[in-house]
Amino acid sequence: MQAVSDIESTSEVYECYRRGTALLERGDFAAAAVPLARARTLEPDKASIREALGRALFHSQRYREAVEEFGALAAASPTDDYAQFCLGRALQQLGRHREACGPLAIAACLRPERAEYRVYRDRAREAAARA
Repeated sequence: MQAVSDIESTSEVYECYRRGTALLERGDFAAAAVPLARARTLEPDKASIREALGRALFHSQRYREAVEEFGALAAASPTDDYAQFCLGRALQQLGRHREACGPLAIAACLRPERAEYRVYRDRAREAAARA
């Protein structure tokens, strides 16, 4: 039988995630980051939470923090094309084009049918070559 505190913790994680994703869907990215960060603190290994938090941070222009979230996702699951793509995009937003080339190239290789992956990979390569 599960302990009461485990049930309460699971319930809190779910409620924070639910609130955060609802705010994210409405486009209230800064507000979404608050409950999603709480959910991540309670369940740091939950990929769905980290992805939602990363999206909220990215769209709030908190790119350094987004790099942390998407970097953790990409490290835990190197074949997650979306995590690789978002990591590369966040790095691009920070002007770190050379570092962005790797994850963007991985994303483009994993999902060659995704044209936007190739577009951003090529942009990162071009910007890195100019630097």
